[in-house]
Amino acid sequence: MRVVVSGAAGFIASHMCDRLLAEGHTVVGLDNFLTGSSRNLAHLAGDPRFSFRRQDVTREFTVEGPVDCVLHMASPASPKDYLEHPIETLDVGSFGTRRTLDLALEKGARYLLTSTSECYGDPLVHPQVETYWGNVNPVGPRSCYDESKRFAEALTMAYHRAHGLRTNIARIFNTYGPRMKLDDGRVVPAFLDQALRGLPLTIFGDGSQTRSFCYVSDLVDGLFRLMGSDERYPVNLGNPCEMTIREFAERIRRLTGSRSELSSEPLPEDDPRQRQPDITKARTLLGWEPRVDLDEGLAKTVEYFQGLALTAGS
Repeated sequence: MRVVVSGAAGFIASHMCDRLLAEGHTVVGLDNFLTGSSRNLAHLAGDPRFSFRRQDVTREFTVEGPVDCVLHMASPASPKDYLEHPIETLDVGSFGTRRTLDLALEKGARYLLTSTSECYGDPLVHPQVETYWGNVNPVGPRSCYDESKRFAEALTMAYHRAHGLRTNIARIFNTYGPRMKLDDGRVVPAFLDQALRGLPLTIFGDGSQTRSFCYVSDLVDGLFRLMGSDERYPVNLGNPCEMTIREFAERIRRLTGSRSELSSEPLPEDDPRQRQPDITKARTLLGWEPRVDLDEGLAKTVEYFQGLALTAGS
C-alpha cells in the first residue's frame, strides 16, 4: 500500500512509519515540525519507499498519485506541548482531521485516526472501556486537547456514516519509548531525565494517581492491526498493568540506580486520578495485547536518552 502519515516526525508516528516500511509499504510523511523532530526521521533519508513533505495539514493540501490509507497522527500530545499551543491543537483536531478525511475520500483510501485516552477525562468508570462517554471539563486548560480529539472522533464517524469511508479510531493510552522528548512534560521522560541527572523526581499531588505504560513497539503493533480491521468504533490501545505514580518513581530509581529524592508539587487542574485501559475489545477483535515488559522497555528508553546525552556532549 501507499500510506500517508500526518505528524510523521512525532514520537509514535515515526515508529509507525518504520513498521509500515518494514511490512513492505510505501510511506508519504507529512509534518510541520510544530512539536515533531526531523531527528526522528533521519534514518529514513535513504529509503526510496519513504518520502517526506513539510506540510501543515490544517491548511488545504493534496498528495499526488494513488493513496491506499491515510493515518492522521498529527497533534501536540504532551501537556507541555498542547498547553503551549492550545489553538494549534484545536486546529489540527478539527481542520486537520477534515483535510485528511477529505484526502482519504478523494483517493478512495481507508483512514485511521489516532485519538486518546484523554477522551475519558478524569474517569468515573475504571478501568476505562470504549463504551464509557467520559468525564471531561470542556473549558479547562486540558480541554484544547481533550475536545479536539473528541471532535475528531465525531467527524471521523460522520464521514464513515455520510460517505461510507472505511475508518478506524484508536484511543491511545500512555505510551513510552525511544524518540520521546526529554522536556515534553510526560512522566516517563521527566522521571528518567531527573533520575539520570541526579535531580529530585517531581511527583504531582500525593502520587496516588495511577497510570499504565505501553512500550511504543506494542502500541504500533496495535495500530497496524487496527488499520487492517473492519472495526469502525473506537478501540483502546494501551497496557492494562496499572501502578501509582509513586510506585513508578520507585521503579525508575531502582532501574537507573539513582539516589534522587522524591519531591511534591501541586496536582495540575483536571489531571486524571486513574488511567487504565480495558483492552478486551483489542484482544478479541485484533488478537492484540502488550508483550514488552516494563523494565525491558524502560531499559531501551534509558539507553536512547543516554545516547542523546552522549551525542550532545560530543
